[in-house]
Amino acid sequence: FNKVILKRLNMTRKSKPSLSLQKLAKLMAGKDGKIAVVVGPVTDDKRLYEVPKLSVCAMRFTETARASILKAGGECLTFDKLAMRSPLGKGTVLLRGPVKARESERHFGKAPGVPHSSTAPHVRAKGRKFEKARGKRSSRGYKV
Repeated sequence: FNKVILKRLNMTRKSKPSLSLQKLAKLMAGKDGKIAVVVGPVTDDKRLYEVPKLSVCAMRFTETARASILKAGGECLTFDKLAMRSPLGKGTVLLRGPVKARESERHFGKAPGVPHSSTAPHVRAKGRKFEKARGKRSSRGYKV
């Protein structure tokens, strides 16, 4: 557990994505009494009306996320407090945010235009003249 935490703390900022309260609540459903550990920020979610009581340890919390966790009777921990309470990670759930959710990830993979590729091309604009002609639509010759 400690090795994994150390490795994640030393990751780049890209690899430490934030986790919303809604996702956190969903992932912690049915895990009462456990501490959620997120190596990254925890952000607030306006779509979540009733925040459940959660014990969360994270790198940082947005002001509104911290307020809603504390209002629900939960607690916000730092990693040094977690180390005191659970040195070997007993009773914790290790979570992480969506690493592949960045917009730039859409452009990685098989070249755009190649059969069976869902990769997005780098295009200047999304208009009629930009990568919408032959090979892209059946009405313009053929569609790949």
